[in-house]
Amino acid sequence: MSALFASSASLSPRAPALKRASRRVLPGFNLTLGYTVLYLSLIVLIPISALLFKTFTLTWEQFWLAVTSPRVLASYRLTFGASLIAALVNLVFGLLLAWVLVRYRFPGKKLVDALVDLPFALPTAVAGISLTALLAGNGWIGQYLEPLGIKLAFTPAGIVIALIFIGLPFVVRTVQPVLEDAEKELEEAAMSLGATRLQIFTRVIFPHIAPALLTGFAMAFARAIGEYGSVIFIAGNMPMISEITPLIIIGKLEQYDYAGATAVAVVMLVMSFVLLLVINALQAWQRRNTGAAA
Repeated sequence: MSALFASSASLSPRAPALKRASRRVLPGFNLTLGYTVLYLSLIVLIPISALLFKTFTLTWEQFWLAVTSPRVLASYRLTFGASLIAALVNLVFGLLLAWVLVRYRFPGKKLVDALVDLPFALPTAVAGISLTALLAGNGWIGQYLEPLGIKLAFTPAGIVIALIFIGLPFVVRTVQPVLEDAEKELEEAAMSLGATRLQIFTRVIFPHIAPALLTGFAMAFARAIGEYGSVIFIAGNMPMISEITPLIIIGKLEQYDYAGATAVAVVMLVMSFVLLLVINALQAWQRRNTGAAA
């Protein structure tokens, strides 16, 4: 009789579903999906909707004048240009730093590894003040550079340095675990077949870490675009020269031009979204090519 009940339970269509449900750690799909939608609505969708609705109070002519004035266009060029340069620099030196931390042992390695996270923990305003104190004409470093004609503080070059400082950890912390998980056997096999170090890196290691590099680049680039605290002190904030777009938005808010501020913010949002979409598409393409090659 017990065998009969066991066989009937196994034939029941609800038995596998109940068994799978009993193994779930999180609540059911409906509850988790509802919480996800609520969380995204409160944190992302509602603020963005408010931004768009405020911008819609402008006519098309007013919107176009607000986002294409010469001062605003100059801030776009500086913000996106400096962010791109800083992200590219971090792409190279972040990879080198991650490589050293993973592949070599040296005294003070744990200290260097901890210092990588310093821009995460340090308030951005403190970072900006510190960089300004170092690079200004009377600073520890600037006092030796300015007599040579090299001026970094209160110039676009100072903005790039500040963005490099705050963006470096994103590349290092994204690439480092991928390098740690890389299979050394593949490198040893390539070396036994006569491959040079450059060939091993370009054909074995780099395809494996390329998606992580693109992710770190995208994160550093996105962080740099919206950075304000560490840049505002070292930029000089001279219109048409060293004025970033977030400062334009803050200035419009202080002048109670809320619609103009949201219009510029919407342009920044759209441009950032498009750039991140392109980078994510490149990541997906890289993963497909890597999987096909494997």
